[in-house]
Amino acid sequence: MQLTLISNPDSSASLAYQIGRVVYAQTGGTSLRLVEAMTTMIKNLSTKTNRSMHEIIRDKNIFSVLDKDSPHHERLTVPASSRHFQMCVRTAARMLGGELADCCNGATIFHHADILPDWAMARGYIADIDNVLFYL
Repeated sequence: MQLTLISNPDSSASLAYQIGRVVYAQTGGTSLRLVEAMTTMIKNLSTKTNRSMHEIIRDKNIFSVLDKDSPHHERLTVPASSRHFQMCVRTAARMLGGELADCCNGATIFHHADILPDWAMARGYIADIDNVLFYL
């Protein structure tokens, strides 16, 4: 018996899954509004900088949750059956399909309201969504 590896030809489904995992880890899937904003922020940053979304969702400077020392790093291993995670994947798929409006007013960077990074001192935020501040 010979086994053949079948790969998924739809790379957008794989990218939606990867984006959904990072967005879930960063937001906890606490609200659709925040998930939509975080997802569209990824697209905005990709468009503005000509960086691939793959590269952006792997950047520890953007997503602190990717750092092993982050208190929410374990969220990256969320079970695929989690309904909050599934919401993040569906939202990412909508964004990749062009079916998601820009919910963060063109923002390309963010931080949680309980911290104030140095870079944020010289900028004004353009959206405050569920205690996450978004900036151009």
